[in-house]
Amino acid sequence: MTGALFKANFWSTDILSTAGYDCLIQHLNNGRKNCKEFEDFLKERASIEEKYGKDLLNLSRKKPCGQSEINTLKRALEVFKQQVDSVAQCHIQLAQTLREEARKMEEFREKQKLQRKKTEILMDAAHKQKNLQFKRTMDAKKTYEQKCRDKDEAEQAVHRSANLVNPKQQEKLFVKLATSKTAVEDSDKTYMMHVSTLDKIREDWQSEHIKACEMFEAQECERINFFRNALWLHMNQLSQQCVTSDDMYEEVRKSLEACSIEKDIAFFVNHRKTGQTPPAPIMYENFYCPQKNTASQGKALGTNLARTETRSD
Repeated sequence: MTGALFKANFWSTDILSTAGYDCLIQHLNNGRKNCKEFEDFLKERASIEEKYGKDLLNLSRKKPCGQSEINTLKRALEVFKQQVDSVAQCHIQLAQTLREEARKMEEFREKQKLQRKKTEILMDAAHKQKNLQFKRTMDAKKTYEQKCRDKDEAEQAVHRSANLVNPKQQEKLFVKLATSKTAVEDSDKTYMMHVSTLDKIREDWQSEHIKACEMFEAQECERINFFRNALWLHMNQLSQQCVTSDDMYEEVRKSLEACSIEKDIAFFVNHRKTGQTPPAPIMYENFYCPQKNTASQGKALGTNLARTETRSD
C-alpha cells in the first residue's frame, strides 16, 4: 500500500471547487473501464480459442491423413491424430477457463462499484450542502453589508440635520438610525450564524473528503493488484497451454522415433509380395529351324498362354 497519498494531494483552495474529488472519480472510472476492456479481451480470446479448438477437432476427426500407411508409420500417425485431438480439447478447455476469469473480473468491478456508490452518495450530499450553505452565507453577508451602509447613511443624515429646527424631521432621522442599527445587529447575528454553520459544514465535508480519499486509494490499490494478478494468471494459463501442447507433441515425436523404415519396407514386402521368380526370357524361334532342345518359355506379351515345344531326335 502507498499510504495517504490521495488525501494529501487532492484539495483546492476554492471552497466551492470539487476539482480534486472529480479528478479521483475520473481516475477510478478509467480504472473500471480498463478492467472492463480486459474482461472483454478475455471473452474474445475465449471465443477464438474455442473456435480454434473446434476447428482443430473437426480437422483431426474428419480429415484423412496418411490413412493407407502401414506398420510403424501407421502407428505414429495414429498417435499424431490422437494428440492433435487432445490439443484441440485443451484449447476448448482453455476457452472455458478464460470465460471464468472474465466472470471474476466482472464480479470484482461490480463489487467495487457498489462500494464506491455509498461514498459517492455521501460526497454528493456533502457538496450540495456545502454549496447551499455557502450561498446562504454570501446572501447573509450581502444583507449585512447593505444594512451597514444603510446605518452609515442614517448616521450621516442625523449629523447633517443637527442644525435643523424641525424637531419632527429630526425625530424621524433618529428613529431611522435606531432602526438601521437594530437591522445591522440582526443581520450581523444572522451573518455570523451562517458563517459558523458553513464552517461546521466545511469541517464535516472535509472529514468526508478525507474518508473518501482513503477509501478510493484503498480501492485503487486493490484494483491494480487484482488486475495485475489477473494478467499474470492469464500469462500462466497461456504458458501452460503451450507446455501441455508440447508434451502432447512430444508423444508424437516419441512414436516417430520408434518408426522404422526397414520394418515398414519388410512389412509391406511380407504382406503384399507377389512372387520371387521373374519371368524367363522370351527366346527367338526360327520357324524353319525349330530348336532341338526343350525350353520353358515365358509369357508372351499381351497373352496368358505359355508356349512349350518339345522335339525328339
